[in-house]
Amino acid sequence: MANKRDYYEVLGVEKNATQDDIKKAYRKLAIQYHPDRNPGDKTAEEKFKEATEAYEVLSDDEKRPLYDQYGFAGVEGMNQGGAQYSHAFHDFSDLFGGMGGGFSDIFESIFGGGMGGRHAQGGPAHGASLRYDLELTFSEAVYGTKKDIHFKHNEQCETCHGSGGAPGSSKKTCTMCQGMGQIRRSSGFFAVQQTCPQCHGSGTTIDNPCVSCHGTGVQEKNKKMTLTIPAGVDNGKRIAIPHQGDAGENGGTAGDLIVVLHVQPHAYFERDAHDLYCAVPITISQAALGADITVTALDGKRIDLKIPAGTENGKMLRIKGEGVPVTNSSRKGDLYVKIMVQVPQRLTAEQREVLKRYMEIERPTNAPQLIRLSSLAR
Repeated sequence: MANKRDYYEVLGVEKNATQDDIKKAYRKLAIQYHPDRNPGDKTAEEKFKEATEAYEVLSDDEKRPLYDQYGFAGVEGMNQGGAQYSHAFHDFSDLFGGMGGGFSDIFESIFGGGMGGRHAQGGPAHGASLRYDLELTFSEAVYGTKKDIHFKHNEQCETCHGSGGAPGSSKKTCTMCQGMGQIRRSSGFFAVQQTCPQCHGSGTTIDNPCVSCHGTGVQEKNKKMTLTIPAGVDNGKRIAIPHQGDAGENGGTAGDLIVVLHVQPHAYFERDAHDLYCAVPITISQAALGADITVTALDGKRIDLKIPAGTENGKMLRIKGEGVPVTNSSRKGDLYVKIMVQVPQRLTAEQREVLKRYMEIERPTNAPQLIRLSSLAR
């Protein structure tokens, strides 16, 4: 007994823990270390067994006082004859209740099966939805476009019309699951039901499968379609095309095709919601005296823009209605032009002489005053 850990330590609870505390602690460990969730992991299996043994004792009103008083010696030999740890699994609904659907729903989500003997109906099953990633240029996303897309999906078999059987064939009860659609698999101390690998959950098999689809009822087909991209879509936008995913089993509704848009960046324009941003350079004299310039918009249109006298570097000028169209609307965002005042790096002799004369007239001080950062235009 020297290598066994204290049961309270195993479950991570105090010695005065309530039955509810003990159940919650064991429930967490059982899900974490169950062998079905950790296939081939001997350490996890041992931790699972250890936690189950601890719960078997501490959840029993007769065994717990004996363990508290005498330790392992007090409960030694009390799991005689019959299934080991039978008390711990006497009532699954009690142990795993209150978890949004109970024990069977928990293990169905973890291990892919059910726990409650559900009968597969063998009826229509909804088909899987598919994803298609589509790249757009910046301009295509802003102004909209049409794109031809090519993809593969499962369509209902044209030969058997989705039944999976050759003409004149019949369906029989699956011999592996006896029509249940699920088989029980025991591992450790749990019995988990999973989809039958022979009938794939339908509960039936076909005595003469369709030669075109090999009994699946579906065939993979190449598909081409033209997709209309509305103006104003943004990066990451998802467009759902109904019933263009995989066909459903037994005549079930096909899934959707989900098109995910990926917008490439532009060399000169950026976007914020429905507004566009760009930058244009002007000279020192244009900034000081003002000027009329021409800006080329994203769509190639030339727009006249007036630069006010005294415009500072970084000033934002707005051109209304030249931004991104609002989807399903006649409205557009605005275009913001950032003014970048260029300081010449090299001057001609004439330019240098003119600037020297201006500097003499301007009389700049050698001790400029500091300016509060909050007052600087961004």
